[in-house]
Amino acid sequence: MRKSLLVEVSGVVEAPPGRVREALVNRDPLVKGEGRFTVEDLPGHTLTVEVTDRSIAYQGGWWYRGEWSLAEHPQGTLVVHRVHNVAEWLRWAVPLANRFFIGFDEATRKRFTERLAQIGADLGCSAHLT
Repeated sequence: MRKSLLVEVSGVVEAPPGRVREALVNRDPLVKGEGRFTVEDLPGHTLTVEVTDRSIAYQGGWWYRGEWSLAEHPQGTLVVHRVHNVAEWLRWAVPLANRFFIGFDEATRKRFTERLAQIGADLGCSAHLT
């Protein structure tokens, strides 16, 4: 699979990776367990979800792949969210189309920041952007 990075944002949750993963998975209604599976996120639209011990990836539509990865960090867990263009056709159109979605980067960062804060609240610890 060819991937082009469109957006990356990261933060730290002051808890061990295993606890952060558990909080991330428990908050996500699309995650049905370990491995790779397909879910319907909206009527008529499906996502492929891949879950490992240190990552969760969502791929759907003709271009979107969002990846959440977890790594040890001196303050707890480094959480990184990346959005990739994985289009097999009209690949060149994805960045152009996203320019029409004014604020795509900013909206992605905002949702990440909110989710990071939720994880910190769930675990009773601090969480912040890096």
